[in-house]
Amino acid sequence: MRRPYDAVKRVLDVLVAAVGLLLTAPVLAAVALAVLITMGRPVLFRQARPGRHGRLFELVKFRSMSIDGEDGAPTNDGARLTPFGRWLRTTSLDELPQLWNVLRGEMSLVGPRPLLPAYLNRYTPEQFRRHEVRPGITGLQQAYGRNALSWDERFALDVCYVRQRSFGLDLRILLRTVRIVLRRDGITAPGAATAREYLGPRELAAAGTGHSSAEGPR
Repeated sequence: MRRPYDAVKRVLDVLVAAVGLLLTAPVLAAVALAVLITMGRPVLFRQARPGRHGRLFELVKFRSMSIDGEDGAPTNDGARLTPFGRWLRTTSLDELPQLWNVLRGEMSLVGPRPLLPAYLNRYTPEQFRRHEVRPGITGLQQAYGRNALSWDERFALDVCYVRQRSFGLDLRILLRTVRIVLRRDGITAPGAATAREYLGPRELAAAGTGHSSAEGPR
């Protein structure tokens, strides 16, 4: 039932990503230089993330943290997050390289955010439905709370998107995301520097830890 929508959406993703990469090339270059000056190499953060049907791909974004364990760097995400990296996250400029993932067909402009591979065996069958579509640079949960939401709320919004996805919904998400980014709402989870780790439905008692893995799932 969704095949015409999915096919047209893919064409639009390619067009917008290609134009977006061209138009933001000066911004990409400036941010890359700033990361190089303030944090050194590597400029890009790369990590395997599960995409459609749970297949892994390499997500790319600008690095915002010191390298774990490098030159005595702390392993806690909050301590590793640099001042410039924090600014990158508040403006969401660290996500711009993911237009390349969209162009390659690994992601979409709109869809559930790609999380960590370790979460795959922690999902309930209903939560795993988020992988029926390509992950997105933004999605329903980013437009309605981002990291300020609980994991249950985020997954419920993801599955809601999978069920109700349409061009009208995508447009509303994109417009609302612009407002959220400009207002810098929901960037971090309450009491955490990035996002809290998802421990699964049976491990809620341990959900108080503020540590997440490698640049923090967003």
